[in-house]
Amino acid sequence: MKLDLMHWLGIGAGIIVAGASFGIFSGDLLNLLLVISLLVMVIPFMLSFLLGQARQREKEEKFLEFTRDLVEMVRSGTPISKSIINLRSRDYGTLSFHIVKLANQLTIGITLTNALITFSKDTNSPVVSRAVGLISEAERAGGNIEMILESVASSVTQVETLRKERQASVSNLVTQGYMIFFVFIIIMLVMEFKILPLVSDLQTGEGLSVSISQMNPEEFSMPLFVMLLVQSFFAGLVIGKISEGTIRAGIRHSFILLTVTLLITMGARVLFG
Repeated sequence: MKLDLMHWLGIGAGIIVAGASFGIFSGDLLNLLLVISLLVMVIPFMLSFLLGQARQREKEEKFLEFTRDLVEMVRSGTPISKSIINLRSRDYGTLSFHIVKLANQLTIGITLTNALITFSKDTNSPVVSRAVGLISEAERAGGNIEMILESVASSVTQVETLRKERQASVSNLVTQGYMIFFVFIIIMLVMEFKILPLVSDLQTGEGLSVSISQMNPEEFSMPLFVMLLVQSFFAGLVIGKISEGTIRAGIRHSFILLTVTLLITMGARVLFG
């Protein structure tokens, strides 16, 4: 990922917050402020990641629109290469840059197959790659390019429809996943701040060789904290896989759950520790 001004501002702000915290605060409050400074540094990178995902989804949606327009031009009798060149002036959002590049390559004499391969690599989308592969094969084989384009448009439409239907059908599962995780956090906090202090105050009964009163609750709070972080990360990946079908989509959910976990646990230690 290329660092831009937003990233450097986030890093600088996080370092300033961390440095000021070391000079003024201590203990659990210092830990909370350090967590906040870390989040300040990470948030710009996460925003870039989310914006990249949004642009990728827009490319796939606009590719469907581009394919439909291409089908209409080919139906009118215009060759596919000439049709692509004619469409480069239309607005296809984030896909426009790639379409203009594709049309320019065709204009200077690059073959349609090679230009489409470059177009597929530049967009870096599985949906576009599959569609471009079909178009390239049809063009090389001299088949009915109009029929192939219609099939590609229909295939892309079905993929988008199925993805939206899956997201709608599993939305309740995503909500349940978040609710279960929040319940898990509450249970861990109750154990750390209520149950462990009570157990540590118990006196051993007669005949027991181990003194429970010697148990330090802080020795058990760290494993609970690590367990929460691990649960946050993998629960987010699972939610992303269920909702959108890819582990990469789960990074967003993992970041949200990790942020909530860190803020809640550190805040609870400041209030109740």
